[in-house]
Amino acid sequence: MDARTGKKIRLGRLVRPESGRAVVVAASHGVNSGPPAGLRTADEIRSVFATLRGADGVMVTPGMIPLVEDTFTGRDRPGLILHLDWKNHARGLYTPGADGRSEGVLAQLSDLESVAAAGVDAVMTYLYVGQRDARLERAEVERNARIARDCERLGLGLIIEPRSALEGDDPGALSAKVMSMYCRISADIGADLVKALWPGSAEAFAEVTESCYVPVLLAGGKGGDDPLDTVSLAHQAITAGAGGAMFGRRVFRADRPEQVLSALHAVVHDGVSVDQAMSLIA
Repeated sequence: MDARTGKKIRLGRLVRPESGRAVVVAASHGVNSGPPAGLRTADEIRSVFATLRGADGVMVTPGMIPLVEDTFTGRDRPGLILHLDWKNHARGLYTPGADGRSEGVLAQLSDLESVAAAGVDAVMTYLYVGQRDARLERAEVERNARIARDCERLGLGLIIEPRSALEGDDPGALSAKVMSMYCRISADIGADLVKALWPGSAEAFAEVTESCYVPVLLAGGKGGDDPLDTVSLAHQAITAGAGGAMFGRRVFRADRPEQVLSALHAVVHDGVSVDQAMSLIA
């Protein structure tokens, strides 16, 4: 038996073979920053998750799995992605560091054997680079490399979200040059998919996707109130070579998350225009 088969099957639940792309809902914000609007209570979580069946994948925390496991049970259900890391980088409440910021620390929330036993398809980790203390960057690379090898051994998919430890301090932290560096590092460590922030333009994002040989999923950021903005952003990303979208608040805070997912699927998988996709949202 070959663990590569397990990885291929699991990734095939997230990335559609027909398009080579994925629409993923990130619903795991609470572990890093506390309860988010839209997913504050158990009832809200259950209500939102009932609308997410159309996603290719949904990312949750370990503690959420018993609450939402039925979302992933049965045919034609989303792939299960586990948010593997806790972090305190740039947290808004009780932000670490004397000046309100710090280079941050991370912790792994579960061992990979337990993750595989739970039926998870892929895990997502962070990779922070550019710390003033070079030992922190080395620890991040070693940690992600260990996780990548464990995922290979157990047949799990791996998504890495690389970030600059100096976001908010360094104006160049979201430049195409910096993002291309850390996305390529993530791929070379062993990521199957890379999640990346929007650098401000399709031209800059195209530089990132061109130099990363695994699919790059666009992160949604803080938006979410305007479906047109969400669909337009996804369309720009796909035009710039993205492998899909990994949106959270832009989906689960929407009035009709299932309609936003339908519009995103149309853009990501079918290559339709923004106007055509928006016709799917009442």
